[in-house]
Amino acid sequence: MRLIFAGTPDFAAHHLQCLIDSDHEIVGVYTQPDRPAGRGKKLVASPVKQLAEQHRLTVFQPVNFKEDGALDTLTGLNADVMVVVAYGLLLPQPVLDAPRFGCINVHASLLPRWRGAAPIQRAIAAGDRETGITIMQMDIGLDTGDMLIKTHCPISTEDTGGSLHDKLLTQGGPALLEALTQIEQQTLKPEKQDDSLACYASKLTKEEAAIDWQQPASVLYDQIRAFNPFPVAYFSQGKDRIRVWECQLSDGQGTPGTVLRADNQGIVVACGDGALSLSQLQLPGKKALAVRDILNGHGDRFATGTQL
Repeated sequence: MRLIFAGTPDFAAHHLQCLIDSDHEIVGVYTQPDRPAGRGKKLVASPVKQLAEQHRLTVFQPVNFKEDGALDTLTGLNADVMVVVAYGLLLPQPVLDAPRFGCINVHASLLPRWRGAAPIQRAIAAGDRETGITIMQMDIGLDTGDMLIKTHCPISTEDTGGSLHDKLLTQGGPALLEALTQIEQQTLKPEKQDDSLACYASKLTKEEAAIDWQQPASVLYDQIRAFNPFPVAYFSQGKDRIRVWECQLSDGQGTPGTVLRADNQGIVVACGDGALSLSQLQLPGKKALAVRDILNGHGDRFATGTQL
């Protein structure tokens, strides 16, 4: 079939590669405009744009589809299907209607749970034990369309936002190709979503990554795993913001935020219920290090009884 692809980050680029490797024809690739990044704030192309240009695919980067000619350009591609993966732009109804079989979306959750921008991280932070991929027929709502294909993926107690992202990558491509086969053969069996089961996965912010030691250790353990590698959970010590990359649940009770003990195995901190053993930290301006290395040079910062 003739496909338009729309996506922006690495997760989307992986699915674009699956389509490049398939027998389908990609007639156009849509991605977000280049954004400033790094210390020099130079414009950087998205992973999807970089991959598309490597394969000499035509790239379009409208700010939105209200721009003059943007809708006409898309319609003129005469696509059978538009595949949307983490594009970052809500599509108006005329765009949804332009391809012959409409637009389908690869979403990294078991819809209707975790509609929205950050389903992988929200699932871990909520303590979910399962997630998956949903291929969805897009409608005007936010992740509200009929479900076409679903896969299931367990969430282990060691999974981080990064590791679960990679697990779901391996499921997304095959599920997408299966959906396209069923569209082509007209064998789809769409399933309506139960809106009463829906919850919203809002975009991640750096502010919400602040650790509140009043929370139970189990809640903070899920939060820290969910926010690795972005935005990375942190606590403040004076004016310093210290990032927590890895931790484990531990024994101990005390005033929340108090260092109960610190050794090469970890810095054990009391929480609202239980304790956490912090095993990998990142001091300001430094790289992330194992706690034993942190304590070698900064042991006084984490002495027993210190309040974080």
